[in-house]
Amino acid sequence: MHARVAAATTAALLGGAVVILPSPHARAGSQSTGPVIVSHRGASAYAPENTLAAIDKAAAMGFSWVENDVQRTRDGELVVLHDATLARTTDVEKVYPKRAPWKVKDFTAAEIARLDAGSWFSPRYAGARVPTLKQYMDRVSHNHQKLVLEIKNPDLYPGIERQTLKLLSNEGWLDPAHLRSSLLVQSFSADSVRTVHDLRPGIRTALLGKPSIAQLPQYARFTDQINADHTSLSSGYISAVHGLGGPHGSRMKVFAWTVNDANTAGRLAGFGVDGIITNVPDVIRRALG
Repeated sequence: MHARVAAATTAALLGGAVVILPSPHARAGSQSTGPVIVSHRGASAYAPENTLAAIDKAAAMGFSWVENDVQRTRDGELVVLHDATLARTTDVEKVYPKRAPWKVKDFTAAEIARLDAGSWFSPRYAGARVPTLKQYMDRVSHNHQKLVLEIKNPDLYPGIERQTLKLLSNEGWLDPAHLRSSLLVQSFSADSVRTVHDLRPGIRTALLGKPSIAQLPQYARFTDQINADHTSLSSGYISAVHGLGGPHGSRMKVFAWTVNDANTAGRLAGFGVDGIITNVPDVIRRALG
């Protein structure tokens, strides 16, 4: 998630994002009250982001909710990676030196599977791979975890919403139990969020960004949640969101990202935020008691 994109989201109703909302009583780690704690790209302060190692680390630390990012390869495979380019978190420049700017959409799934997605973070994780979404979902299911799934750059990948939902369905993630308490789909694109809602109305969704209070009733027609940069939030704004009902009949919620220090977590909890997305879930858990 990036703040610059959130600013663009606020500019127009259709420039927003999608997020799937957890149930009112969803739990993360040992937490029983207060905001839900979501491990951002897995426990990404302790293992390379968006890898299987990162979600395994979150599970080992006792956190059930993880967040990831989904993009699509040249040959149509859904993969879990944050950036539109492979350069920051893999050794793509070494393996394919003549293929700048190394966009995900310009590589096949087999080519991406060759890349090392762990050494940039630590030699300990050398050889970690960019997982396909199917591989990722298999591991999340194995770990009994819950997922905030972000659809990245949908303008680059026409039809990615329908394709993502088909894969989730094939993996058993669109049954009533998962829809009720284990899945949250988000995006910075309001069009993408609306598409997910129209295709599968049972899915809880969220918009990444911070639309104006005046715009909130329009978003409430197709999104259950506003997930915003923590620096943009106030108690008044959160109260305004809470005052509206989303498409599933429950009050709208707010998750804050990306919160990595105790003081900020405490302040947001005081504002009444419903969830905190963080790279350091253990720090936030301690801060919230």
